[in-house]
Amino acid sequence: MSHIPTLAGSFKPDIAPVLDSLALSALIAALPLITMFVTLGWLRWKAHWAGLAAAGVAILVAVLAFGMPVGLAALAATQGAAFGIFPIMWIVFTAIVLYQVTVRSGRFEDLRATFHLISDDPRIQAIIIAFCFGGLLEALAGFGAPVAITGVMLMAVGFSPLRAATVVLLANTAPVAFGAIGIPIITAGNLTKIPYTEIGAYVGHQTPIIALFVPLLLVLMADGRRGVRQTWPIAVVVGATFAVAQWISATWISVELTDIIASLAGLAAAVLFLRVWHPTGRDEALEALSAERERDLASVAAGDSTAYAADGSGDAATSAPRALDKAGDDYSVSIVELDQRARNLNARGISMALFPYLLVIAIFSVAKLVPAVKDWLASTDVKIPWPGTSGEILNHAGEPSGATTYTFQWLSSPGTLLLISALVVALVYGVGVSGLGAEMAATAHKMRFAFLTVASVLALAYVMNLSGQTITIGRWIAGAGVAFAFLSPLLGWIGTAVTGSDTSANALFATLQQTAATNAGIDPTLLVAANTSGGVVGKMISPQNLTIAATAVGLVGRESDILRKVLPWSVGLIVAVCLLVGLQSTILAWMLP
Repeated sequence: MSHIPTLAGSFKPDIAPVLDSLALSALIAALPLITMFVTLGWLRWKAHWAGLAAAGVAILVAVLAFGMPVGLAALAATQGAAFGIFPIMWIVFTAIVLYQVTVRSGRFEDLRATFHLISDDPRIQAIIIAFCFGGLLEALAGFGAPVAITGVMLMAVGFSPLRAATVVLLANTAPVAFGAIGIPIITAGNLTKIPYTEIGAYVGHQTPIIALFVPLLLVLMADGRRGVRQTWPIAVVVGATFAVAQWISATWISVELTDIIASLAGLAAAVLFLRVWHPTGRDEALEALSAERERDLASVAAGDSTAYAADGSGDAATSAPRALDKAGDDYSVSIVELDQRARNLNARGISMALFPYLLVIAIFSVAKLVPAVKDWLASTDVKIPWPGTSGEILNHAGEPSGATTYTFQWLSSPGTLLLISALVVALVYGVGVSGLGAEMAATAHKMRFAFLTVASVLALAYVMNLSGQTITIGRWIAGAGVAFAFLSPLLGWIGTAVTGSDTSANALFATLQQTAATNAGIDPTLLVAANTSGGVVGKMISPQNLTIAATAVGLVGRESDILRKVLPWSVGLIVAVCLLVGLQSTILAWMLP
């Protein structure tokens, strides 16, 4: 181990600081990640305690093994925590506030009835809401907003909190690579100097393979093998339409618009297909979901799951049912009443129910797609050299790290755009500014542990990144030579799992992928794209995203339960992506553009 450093001073990370062994250094560097997943997934700690413990281990590893000065390690953690709160949790917070305004106005029941008009089968509603609508939200906002919004929407159509959380996390995979108007791919292009359109085209020949099967997997998760037998036609139609549209758009139309085009195409395909085909087994599925929801509520009332209490009080008999009822907007509404409400909906009622989300699409489209508006919003960003670290932390080339500059996106942040949307909706719905303020206060109180969790997770990520731990892990994996083509998506998977962002995973590993590919004689564009595609399936196990999902559905403190549900899916999908990329580097090279 290196000597214990002083409290201050500049720092340049070493690739192999532990006994000059890259393998041993990588193993030590992985300790914070191991801590996170062991405490969260095995020991079942609350997410904020797991995050704080892992962040503490990351600081210890940075100081004791990687030689980072104690002061710099602590300051790196504070910058990560600040980034976790703003803009990450700011986005989630405002997304949930927007939803709560619709609940307060009473319009959310109309939205529930509107989706009921498209299909009254909850398994198909899972495809429409979590996959199609969630993909559209990912295209525009990203950063957890789709998980927060679609999670509560699935609860409103009858899903239990745990199942709703797992379904939306699985659905939030295929669109991630092109999320937030293609930011992950654009970031990779800026770093590697490979045209981002070329990277996007390669990704567009990888993630559609995942998208093709995601609706089937959603149905399997929602209702088991029975659900697949009864609804596979529409799952195949929607998955194939989304995949083909994503493939075509990424290759020939626009990286920025890929998810918008694919999501709208998938939704249109679902609506048209349901005109000529209807599933069987709807009543059995509703009965199973209802029974599961009742079991969840009964376990809360019995005091078995005090973590359901979103306000952290631990009073399961009162807080938890209240939190669940608020998120689901009254589970007592029967299917018969919902059918009646759907039949009574007129065009105005439907348009008013859809208004908040149409407004979000309109605002984000203008903000992200109109160059003059996009540039003006970006010009309002405030660049803040982080005190104590700016100029003091170097990269491996010995140059000051650009990651020590904090960007305060007070106006251009998706969270601010969501808040503007919530204000407009509050005024149109008659909730008013006072009602909006009340919902913001209540949501902030409910989310206080989620804020702590995400702040600690991003503190962990920043310490690992700036101390060199993440690059050491990546460099070790990249030592596999030609076989690295089969392993390269793992870097994106790990990076996204740690940071909760495919963009951040590309910021960490895109140039490493490019260098490793060049040294191994592999197409660099393929492996840079593979980093993005691997990150797609890592997002569902990110502690940040797990916390967002848990908060949205009222399961604060049960992130470990959600992790155990989605981890096998994530592992299975990353194995598939690794196999696909490895084959694309050899016998499936004809698949590439």
